[in-house]
Amino acid sequence: MQLNVIKRLTTQPHMGIIRWNRSYSSVPVSPPPQQHNADYQELYNLLQSGKTSMDIKTLSKIHSRIITFSYGTSPSLMASLMLKYVHCNCRSIVYKVIDQVFCWSIDLVELNLIIDKLMRTENYRVAKMVFNKMRARDVVTWNTMIGGYVRKARFEEALRLFRFMNKSNVEPDKYTFASVINGCAKLGALKHAQWVHELLIEKRIELNFILSSALIDMYSKCGKIQTAKEIFDGVQRNNVCIWNAMISGLAVHGLALDAIKVFTKMEVENVLPDAITFLGILTACSHCGLVKEGRKYFDLMRSRYSVQPHIEHYGAMVDLLGRAGLLEEAFAMIKSMPMEPDVVIWRALLGACRTYKKPELGEAAMANISRLRSGDYVLLSNIYCSQKRWDTAQGVWEMMKKKGVHKVRGKSCFEWAGFLHPFKAGDRSHPETEAIYKMLEGLIQRTKLAGYVPTTDLVTMDVSEEEKEGNLYHHSEKLALAYGILKTTSGAEVRISKNLRICYDCHSWIKIVSRLLSRVIIVRDRIRFHRFENGLCSCGDYW
Repeated sequence: MQLNVIKRLTTQPHMGIIRWNRSYSSVPVSPPPQQHNADYQELYNLLQSGKTSMDIKTLSKIHSRIITFSYGTSPSLMASLMLKYVHCNCRSIVYKVIDQVFCWSIDLVELNLIIDKLMRTENYRVAKMVFNKMRARDVVTWNTMIGGYVRKARFEEALRLFRFMNKSNVEPDKYTFASVINGCAKLGALKHAQWVHELLIEKRIELNFILSSALIDMYSKCGKIQTAKEIFDGVQRNNVCIWNAMISGLAVHGLALDAIKVFTKMEVENVLPDAITFLGILTACSHCGLVKEGRKYFDLMRSRYSVQPHIEHYGAMVDLLGRAGLLEEAFAMIKSMPMEPDVVIWRALLGACRTYKKPELGEAAMANISRLRSGDYVLLSNIYCSQKRWDTAQGVWEMMKKKGVHKVRGKSCFEWAGFLHPFKAGDRSHPETEAIYKMLEGLIQRTKLAGYVPTTDLVTMDVSEEEKEGNLYHHSEKLALAYGILKTTSGAEVRISKNLRICYDCHSWIKIVSRLLSRVIIVRDRIRFHRFENGLCSCGDYW
């Protein structure tokens, strides 16, 4: 069957264009002859060169030689060729190359290799085109696509594809589930997580240490720490990864003492902790202000277990000391580090400077961050605003504008009816906007009567108090919570996830809402979980 595809490429160098010829119905698919190995290596090196793009004339010559030497069934060459055409902005030719690949009887293994390379280079659209044209797919095909989406934080696409896979005639395996469970964990979508777990049981997939760790991590990050504990108690715990997942899960929920108990149990069961174990313990101590304990485990990792601290461990210690208000000690630790401090460490110090209103030290931290992000400018601006230094704060925003740095907008999500409903500050794009704002207005009024006072010094503008309050009322967390209360029944838990740290004003407001409505409200922010109940938060107002 003849298709309108690439049949032949001109080998006339002076033309530098692609010529389509319908008279060729096939291209040789036999393995490259031995004498052409040098040609193959040369073509491979050209396509793998450091240059991200090359002109169309050069590329067409390479394409011509690939066809001439019958290398069209080489997954590496064809995937690289597609990528080069993408970089040349020749997408129409990419589509024809894909058609060409399917004209040759290239086998499933080779197609899977092409998809893998395209996914690893973030060419999802091209990879999906190849995937959609495949007449047969095996579990490796699906795993490559799903795993690629998860690696690049495209979790919802990974879940959609997994649902599609379950309607196909290919059964998922433990590698499929490992990727999907990881995606659910990162997304924080509990309903999706529970469905995937049920399917894992239904398919009778045997738990290994990878899947056990992934399940513990998933339920921890979806706010179900008790379920994570139950899984931990019910599986074989002979691998350190399982202990690390449990300790890290307890850490993000602010359950430092529970994390320390797990560490003690780990020692009793003769499982040696590693660098990740200690990072989890130090993080747990940081979230709860356990400075003495943090110092103890930082020393213990070297003295008893001969685990040398990595830069992440120093970062956790700087965070621990900074959160506790020991900024000078944190700064001294940075200066004494045996390696160059990275931006994460300086940002931890900058965040502490925001909490304890230390602009001078904050400026020192900023000076050591080579590539400033929007969050760095915002933190410094907030320090000045909290001291009512409006002109200096405005100078920070002017600097951002001059350098073309845009503030990352906060986004909060509420999961309902199998979908994540995202909200941004002042968002009016939701189909139920009117009902959401009406609910929010009512909640604001009730909380004010119960003692809520807006924290207006957080607003980075020198405007009237009324305008500041209006700005705070429509934060993304408040909108997401209003929608959650609108959709759930009395007494039901409301779960919200946010891409940034929850702000002080929303934190105070949600505590009051939880008491007034007798609701459990769980918020997962960028740092940790906050469980609000009866007017209190699990973080103890320390985050």
